[in-house]
Amino acid sequence: MGKLVLISLVIAALSALLGERILNLRKRTLASRELVRNHLPNCVTLKHLSHGSEDITVVRDGLAFISTGLKYPGLPDLDVPGKIYSVDLQDPRMKPVELRMPRNFDLDIFNPHGISAYVDANDDEIYLFVVNHPQHKSQVEVFRFVEDDHSLAHLNTIKHELLYSLNDIVAVGVDSFYATNDHYFSHNIFKAVVEPLLSQPWSNVVYYSPKDVKIVSEGYYMANGINMSPDKRHIYVADVLDHNVHLLERKEDNTLAPVKSVALGSLCDNIEVDPETGDLWLGCHPNGWKLFVSDPNDPPGSEVIRIQKIHSDEPVVTQVYADDGQVIMGSSVATTYGGKLLIGTVFHKALVCDLK
Repeated sequence: MGKLVLISLVIAALSALLGERILNLRKRTLASRELVRNHLPNCVTLKHLSHGSEDITVVRDGLAFISTGLKYPGLPDLDVPGKIYSVDLQDPRMKPVELRMPRNFDLDIFNPHGISAYVDANDDEIYLFVVNHPQHKSQVEVFRFVEDDHSLAHLNTIKHELLYSLNDIVAVGVDSFYATNDHYFSHNIFKAVVEPLLSQPWSNVVYYSPKDVKIVSEGYYMANGINMSPDKRHIYVADVLDHNVHLLERKEDNTLAPVKSVALGSLCDNIEVDPETGDLWLGCHPNGWKLFVSDPNDPPGSEVIRIQKIHSDEPVVTQVYADDGQVIMGSSVATTYGGKLLIGTVFHKALVCDLK
């Protein structure tokens, strides 16, 4: 009889612990949040991007690169190949063009996630860094953009034991970058179930160069989007499950020193930086619980947040766009050019709107 009582007590304790963990996860994913629509005028859907536009980055003269077809633990499984598109944002048609991949690259394992473009000041060449998840592992592909025939030339595949759960990347040279590891574990079950329930600040940021690879910032619940200030002196990191963005100072040895964090009130994903104003634009998940449940009758919404004057004592955080999932689901990135706002998603479509 005593053993039965002990077993009952253990089961009750484990049930209580699991219940507390689920409640904590619901709190971190803002499961109870209801979104009020805040639409912009003249929004149109970009063609060819119906299977996601997870990350978008803009370089010179309004040339944008877009990653699509992401397969990721806990999200709807997209049975489509990963691709990279370019869009000329100066062209009124804004038609995405699929970039031709090199013959020496295995397209069957291409699962693109975060991207970053680096323009070499010496020769004006564009290098595209792409986080890739072949068989749900993590590595970085480095390409050179061949503008004349809309193609990518594959230069290098970068693997390292510290690059184990990559999410986003920001290139700081032709062969160096900062990248976020969004999880502590690398196995999919631990990533999708165990780690979210534990909700511990085990995520980090890694610096990579051919001669130096190291963790340079840690203590994030889920480090996600990463980008750099126009003067290259600071790095910005979005912590999805802590609902904030961190401002960090770059040191001479490429380590990062924390300066402050800015509360956002949403689960913000990728970060884009306006090169002229220094404003941060973030694609955010207003209710992360809905994103992972993916109920078609109660779809995940989308939110775009802008941060102005982030280096000041009083940064200005503004909601620029919000939708309850009826127009666009699961926004992961937002960027602007020429008075337009471009919104990308994890697994849905891409939208371009006029800014008010």
